[in-house]
Amino acid sequence: MTAPQDQASSVTERPSIGDMLSEISADFTTLMRQEVELAKAEVQESAKRAGKGAGMLAGAGVAGHMTLLFASLALWWAIGDETGYGWSALIVAAIWAVIAAILAATGRREIKSVPGAPQTAATVKKIPSAAAGHEENR
Repeated sequence: MTAPQDQASSVTERPSIGDMLSEISADFTTLMRQEVELAKAEVQESAKRAGKGAGMLAGAGVAGHMTLLFASLALWWAIGDETGYGWSALIVAAIWAVIAAILAATGRREIKSVPGAPQTAATVKKIPSAAAGHEENR
């Protein structure tokens, strides 16, 4: 038979609670660092793609502007053959003034209808009372 002392030494020692908490904390820290690195990599890739897209949209805007410019010149020239070039320039300018007024009014109405961030504003207003321990349930 084996002696009780031999049985005690054959039983593996369990780690202490402090050791386990330390290991969990280290694992959690490693996990968080890995998640932050993954997020950085994803954001960088997304930013590169967004930059390319923004560049393409800027190029499209320039091309659209040039198209409108030359279409306006062609309209000016076509109307100018019938009315004279001075009057045709005024007609084309008036057409663009009407378009600009419509776009400005529509844009202004859209901007006025933007609600902002009402939920965030409501939550931020609760922070001082929540910090004081007086949070209201709404």
